[in-house]
Amino acid sequence: MSDRRNFIKKAALGTIGIGSVLSCGVLNDKTVAIPVGSRSTKGNKPLVISTWNHGLPANEETWKQLKKGNSALDAIEEGLKIPEADPKVRSVGYGGFPDREGKVTLDACIMDHNSNCGAVSFLQGIMHPISVAKKVMQNTPHVMLTGQGALQFALAEGFKEENLLTAEAEADWKKWLEESKYKPVINMENHDTISMLVIDKDGNISGGCTTSGAAWKMHGRVGDSPIIGAGLFLDNEVGAAAATGLGEAVIRTAGSAMVVELMRQGKSPYDACKEIVERIYNKHKNHKDMEYLQVGFIAINKNGEHAGYSLRSGFNYAVCDDDKGNRMEDATFKMSWDE
Repeated sequence: MSDRRNFIKKAALGTIGIGSVLSCGVLNDKTVAIPVGSRSTKGNKPLVISTWNHGLPANEETWKQLKKGNSALDAIEEGLKIPEADPKVRSVGYGGFPDREGKVTLDACIMDHNSNCGAVSFLQGIMHPISVAKKVMQNTPHVMLTGQGALQFALAEGFKEENLLTAEAEADWKKWLEESKYKPVINMENHDTISMLVIDKDGNISGGCTTSGAAWKMHGRVGDSPIIGAGLFLDNEVGAAAATGLGEAVIRTAGSAMVVELMRQGKSPYDACKEIVERIYNKHKNHKDMEYLQVGFIAINKNGEHAGYSLRSGFNYAVCDDDKGNRMEDATFKMSWDE
């Protein structure tokens, strides 16, 4: 446990000096970290915000697509395809850690400013589940397809089935099998879903989320990421929110929908995220999951303000706008892993 805590602390501190060749807006040669404790920022439009360090290249591609005049939905799809195809990102798509049976199973959802949405869950063998989720939205009367049905639909839509278990992920799985500890450990080491929220130049909001889920999960487990209202939710009149961390805790509280509802009531993105994290804490402080519980939210409102807040330290997110470019920001948190 102490090694894990030290890892998270170092990872959080390490974002302060990260350099990058990415370009976005006026910032071309570096990323900037906002100190822990930052609150909702001033509004910017357009704006792209996504979870974790691999949000930087995702943001960059999304920003390029927006600047080309493409729709926010198309821009999100292209941006999220970057970590989905990156084998170094061990919890999103290709190269993601498998479940207990050695299967890489994927969840994704996408939602536009008109509240159209599509999702896939427990999908196997498809490189880009975010694209399949978009097709579900566009080409079916449904919101979510799952498992074999989602795969059949993807193949019918022209997607190619391929092996997503890399040699590295397989080796890690076989090492895990030696002890087969089923207790989940949800943090940056093995679970960092990418969720993305976009407000375009016209002030319209869209969002997407994609993940390979918690490492070593039970076969068939689905987290919050593909569930509209849990892992992602938006109302174009109000704002949007997305989650990362232990999906079961987010599902129990309809986390992202509740963040948006609080913003509807007048709360800032920061205060809305904070209140729902506090709610999750209060509901779980005596729960069996509390030992390893981590949950974080990002949120934007209709004015282009953004914020992030997490239960425990270590959560950061990428932000891209014309004002400061593409950079990492550290989320304020309720408690450290030592508490």
